[in-house]
Amino acid sequence: MALYHQTVDFLSESWANQRTQLPLLAVTGASFTLGLLLRSLFKGDTHKEAILASPRTRVLPHISEEEKRKLPLPDDALPGGRDVATPYGSIRVYEWGREDGPKVLLVHGITTPCIALGGVAHALVDRGCRVMLFDLFGRGYSDCPSDMPQDERLFATQIMLALTTSPISWTGSSSGKFSLVGYSLGGGIAAAFASFFPQLLSSLVLLAPAGLVRDSQISFQGRVLYSGGLMPERLLAFLVSRRLKSGRMVAPKKDKQGKLNAEDALTEELPSDEAAEDQVLSREYPRVTVPSAVAWQVHNHAGFVHSFMSSMRYGPILGSRQKVHWTRLGDYLSAQNSTGGEKTEKGLPSHKVHILCGNTDTIIIKDELVSDATAVLGGNVVFKFYDAGHEFPSTKYEEVAAYIEKILQ
Repeated sequence: MALYHQTVDFLSESWANQRTQLPLLAVTGASFTLGLLLRSLFKGDTHKEAILASPRTRVLPHISEEEKRKLPLPDDALPGGRDVATPYGSIRVYEWGREDGPKVLLVHGITTPCIALGGVAHALVDRGCRVMLFDLFGRGYSDCPSDMPQDERLFATQIMLALTTSPISWTGSSSGKFSLVGYSLGGGIAAAFASFFPQLLSSLVLLAPAGLVRDSQISFQGRVLYSGGLMPERLLAFLVSRRLKSGRMVAPKKDKQGKLNAEDALTEELPSDEAAEDQVLSREYPRVTVPSAVAWQVHNHAGFVHSFMSSMRYGPILGSRQKVHWTRLGDYLSAQNSTGGEKTEKGLPSHKVHILCGNTDTIIIKDELVSDATAVLGGNVVFKFYDAGHEFPSTKYEEVAAYIEKILQ
């Protein structure tokens, strides 16, 4: 009964706030109750296709070269593109820069394709680096495996698949290691990867990282929307798809209790319209912006809604699930520091994790991040803050690249 009353209160409040357009969260609350009654109508909620195709096969073969160049997200928006065939579907990878320069792998967030980190990548190449980016499964031009959870295991596998298809060595004994940079969800992915493979890395840089978000930050609505088993999967996918395709990409906000609602994750990485006009993420196509790329991706990628939902449900976001990985990484660094380990052999020679964050980030709360990251990493962490929100890697890319350059020296 308590859960019923919470749902009713939630619906009433949402209706009062949106009289002319019922938002996704209100529909979600109603669907929670309705779903219990209609579950039998949605039996067999499994994807018929194990691989949900990206626009690489759904869109590009059916348009001209001129039309491809006019897309909000051209497949050659970044240099050095290649499509990697894997058992999980095709992965779109971009790699360019000096072959003998410091290597930097960048992992993007939950909503945007890797173009969001294009500004950082270009700025690093300007500084003599070799960079690699790839679209996470279900984003950009990477396919989406629909028959497995998008968790740290799948993402670690994707990182390895991208690395091993490079024309130069990123992981061999003579490779010189590489710096791993993760943004938002990518930060949680990078931290988990580093906890298992620290010997591969020269440094770890996390930009507004997920992975330590407190459960108390997630609203009741968010729990209903992304908790498995509470609603039929098809109905849930329909509701999320409707919200994503509504075009209402607004700035993140919190509910009256100061908790994150379900809409935050949809828009967390999107800069303001003014900031989007100033950014240059693709030098080949300066007009490309994060908001336009995300909007196009939502409508043209068959696997995006699934990947978004699965990442929210299983991905390295909440500290209650990911603390073990961060603690393992902290223990490794503490042991390395206490023994004065040889930098060239033990990995992560900086002995610290570098975390960059925005002062006004409403998703990754500065004070909570500092407290929680310091605790789980055993103090083996350095912080840098910017006068910006969660989107700062796509708007302050020169400053971010300059910070990473110092670490690489």
